[in-house]
Amino acid sequence: MDTFEISFVDSIAEIGKEAWNELAGIDNPFTRYEFLHALEQSGCTTVATGWAPHHVAVYAVKRNKSEASRTLQAIMPLYLKTNSWGEYVFDWSWANAYKNYGFEYYPKFVSAIPFTPSVGHRLFVREPESRVRFTKLIHDKVIEEAELIGASSWHILFPTADEHDDFERLGISSRIGSQFHWYNKGYESFDDFLNALNSRKRKSIRKERQNVREQNIRFKISEGGEIDEHQWRNFTRFYESTYMMRGMQGYLNQEFFQILSSTMPEKLFMISAEQDGKDIAAALFFKSSDTLFGRYWGSARDQQFLHFETCYYQGQDYCIERGLKSFDSGAQGEHKIQRGFEPIVTHSNHWIGNKGFADAIENFLNEERPHIKHYIQQAKSLLPYKNEGG
Repeated sequence: MDTFEISFVDSIAEIGKEAWNELAGIDNPFTRYEFLHALEQSGCTTVATGWAPHHVAVYAVKRNKSEASRTLQAIMPLYLKTNSWGEYVFDWSWANAYKNYGFEYYPKFVSAIPFTPSVGHRLFVREPESRVRFTKLIHDKVIEEAELIGASSWHILFPTADEHDDFERLGISSRIGSQFHWYNKGYESFDDFLNALNSRKRKSIRKERQNVREQNIRFKISEGGEIDEHQWRNFTRFYESTYMMRGMQGYLNQEFFQILSSTMPEKLFMISAEQDGKDIAAALFFKSSDTLFGRYWGSARDQQFLHFETCYYQGQDYCIERGLKSFDSGAQGEHKIQRGFEPIVTHSNHWIGNKGFADAIENFLNEERPHIKHYIQQAKSLLPYKNEGG
């Protein structure tokens, strides 16, 4: 009979590329070994940045008289966090409450894809029918580990709806949020998409795109393997400038991006904006077999409608031309609604070790939930699509 051995590893390399990808798959760019390993290689997820890898690996161990064999059965990304940066599910007020009462909120555990607010699997199992069993095993072990090392809490961010429900059934508090995604409803061209919108919004988008053309701005698409050193330098400079304007430093670095361009080039591409022969902005996109992910952007100057064109309209064009079904444009942004992006529900789960704080946070989440649902309904009412029947 198999016994299970649960390990915590301080680098995804201890699990290995072949073993990780065998369970996680290679379609979703963010849960692939290459993406998570590049974060470690480039120094983006370290103790110093507050994202120390502590991934979970579950092995089935078979023993006979002479030897034992181990087979990887389940994995889950896990980080020991000493801050709340780069998560996009905000718990700063919880941390402040802990501090005000003389408790330490950090370190905490987070199961998420660093700096990436994209919904996806957070638990990967060899046999799908055993998912609930391994969810319970990992749940118990992570909480035991949190109590052992003094982590205040465990946060599972942007899991699938099924995973969210599994953890909620185990007693981990549920939280909902919202994002805006665009769906390709079989459009044959961008004009075909525009024809699905009401007249006022259709004219507004055409006017914005025309304004960009009149500024003599042109766009170039470079698939991952085609992006050269000069483009990466410019892109990194643009990306960092978007954070500098807010008095922050970018989470990611040029080394990270360039590692990805060599290890998984088929999963990313860059759209560069050129004016008078010079790059003035760029956006980096990722893709799966059916979804486009808009992730990172920056510009050398603030020009009217440049962000909308580079990050949204060009992405919608790309989806239509290549038959991708949806466009996940990242966190926040009510301005996306009038450009056809629809509100969706996102999930997270939160285990809080301190019973008093756990009860208070549960009450907060119960009060917050109807407000989020109301916000989503309001956002849906503002969508620019024609009423049924046109």
